[in-house]
Amino acid sequence: MSQPAFAPALAATVEQAGIVAVLVIDDVKDAVPLAHALLAGGVNVMELTLRTPAALDALREIKAAVPEMLAGVGTILSPAQVDAVVAAQAAFGVAPGTNPRVLAAARTAGLSFAPGIATPTDIEIAVEHGCKILKLFPSEPMGGLTYLKAIAAPYAHLGLKYIPLGGVNAKNMGTYLSDPLIAALGGSWLAPRDLIKAGNWDAITTLAAEAVATIKTVRGA
Repeated sequence: MSQPAFAPALAATVEQAGIVAVLVIDDVKDAVPLAHALLAGGVNVMELTLRTPAALDALREIKAAVPEMLAGVGTILSPAQVDAVVAAQAAFGVAPGTNPRVLAAARTAGLSFAPGIATPTDIEIAVEHGCKILKLFPSEPMGGLTYLKAIAAPYAHLGLKYIPLGGVNAKNMGTYLSDPLIAALGGSWLAPRDLIKAGNWDAITTLAAEAVATIKTVRGA
């Protein structure tokens, strides 16, 4: 239990990227071309959500064929899923909430893990399990950056960083990125499910490139 809940080098890579493509893949055959499309736009971190049966096989395909993509898994809801994600060699794990059993399983397994938080209580549960990278979910419905600043204030001395997801998009991403609380953004708009199903890789590359250009403008990278 002594290792950090999110490996420092990995956290630095995510923060440098500024955005994590959050993906729902229905067909494994789309995994590798999707990863290439995102990389072509400059996005090198992705989260494959466990919302479809294809997610873990898609992860394996990407790790084998596109090793330059940092690929993690999201929507982890149970300790059993933690074990499956670790077995598939995901770079990191993400959850929508702060289930203590999932947090404990991830810590025991040595999986770099970012739980979802929506309240001060969630933050305290996450901190108890050693987490310093937290996902704010659902960000915009909860009040966005204004809400995050309010609930994060009592914990500012702990050096916590946040990844907002939910209602974050190309129009408001700059506002989020300008705040030092933000490690990166959850970019669910980069590769919508319909574009993936249609195999519209050029459109995904364009969305990724636009987001990366905004990150560079805001952060001066």
